[in-house]
Amino acid sequence: MEYINERDREFRNKTSGPKYIFRGPKLEWGILVLNPSEKLGHHFHEKVEETFFLEEGEATMIINGKEIQAQRGDAFRLDPGDTHDIENRTKYACRFIFIKCPYIPDDKKSLN
Repeated sequence: MEYINERDREFRNKTSGPKYIFRGPKLEWGILVLNPSEKLGHHFHEKVEETFFLEEGEATMIINGKEIQAQRGDAFRLDPGDTHDIENRTKYACRFIFIKCPYIPDDKKSLN
């Protein structure tokens, strides 16, 4: 068993970016906050499946070149090889929960 509170982890960019709550041994999951005008970064995974759940706000999901306007409550499951990015084109922060499985921390190919 592992226990942690979100406040015990930090966002990559202090107030935004990913905040990993659990990393391994079988999966990783965390919280992603994008402030206005921020982007996740266009990338894909060769072996990892990734799921996003939009908990707060709105965002533009770009999956395999297709733009989808995501609203609170939307969920996206991406297969390995699906290219993706998330852009916050609004005036307010957006907040996602993400899950990546299996846990392969180096399985990310940037397309920027």
